[in-house]
Amino acid sequence: MSLNLTGGLHNAGRYWLFAVPAIVVILAVIAFPWLFTLYASLHLMEPTLPTRFVGLNNFISLFRDPNFGWSLVRTIYFAFLSVVASLVLGVFAALVFHRQFVLRGWARTIFIMPMMATPVATSLIWTMMFHPQVGVLNYILTSVGLPPAQWVSNAATVIPTLALVETWHWTPLVMLIILGGLASLPTEPFEAAKIDGANAVQTFFYVTLPLLWPFVLVCALLRTIEAFKAFDTIYVITRGGPGDASETLNMFLYQNAFSYFHTGYASAVAIVFFLVVLVFVVLQLALKRSAT
Repeated sequence: MSLNLTGGLHNAGRYWLFAVPAIVVILAVIAFPWLFTLYASLHLMEPTLPTRFVGLNNFISLFRDPNFGWSLVRTIYFAFLSVVASLVLGVFAALVFHRQFVLRGWARTIFIMPMMATPVATSLIWTMMFHPQVGVLNYILTSVGLPPAQWVSNAATVIPTLALVETWHWTPLVMLIILGGLASLPTEPFEAAKIDGANAVQTFFYVTLPLLWPFVLVCALLRTIEAFKAFDTIYVITRGGPGDASETLNMFLYQNAFSYFHTGYASAVAIVFFLVVLVFVVLQLALKRSAT
């Protein structure tokens, strides 16, 4: 018994060697950046000044900075619009593609193509489409007698316009998840609703949606995280403009880190940003747990 135990421990020690590369990668890619970010957030780190410990001064300055507050408001506004729109359109698309019709497979393939494109490339295309003089969207509006829109040139419309691009890009993901949920639903509740004389609208709100609710919450969780992380689309199309009308937390962090080189201050922004996203994720997980 002792020999077997000793041999087992010896083999276990050798098995750990196979995990060393993965552990090194995790420490280098995940643990070290976060530890350095925490370290930098507690220090004054600028190119022209010596690094020195300042404690929580970066966080205090951050919460006193009105630009940070407005960037947080813009981020929440942008996330709310893009998440709600992608959920509504994704559920509707899933209901459509769940039905049998001619060329359904081709239609599904075309619908998910935006999700497979790189955000930078699609953002460049959307930038040309939003052009106030030669953009195709304003051409369509004027051709039907409507006045041209300012899209990303107006502070009042820039966030909804960017949310439109984000919705176009990620609605296919919601559709795929909801479509998988629809395929897994039992048929008995729908048969009972049909026998009871429920119409399509009643069946959706009283049968389909309650059964799909866990899948919808998963989509909401994934989309909320992605919406808060959105950077490339905003940077390519507006770079935070006009003025600072589309300066979300990611743009605010980028400007402080790579334009003004306030490394310590930007690190404090990153930590607060992480905590904000964590709060929303925890709330959604609690809502999902209560729903199931």
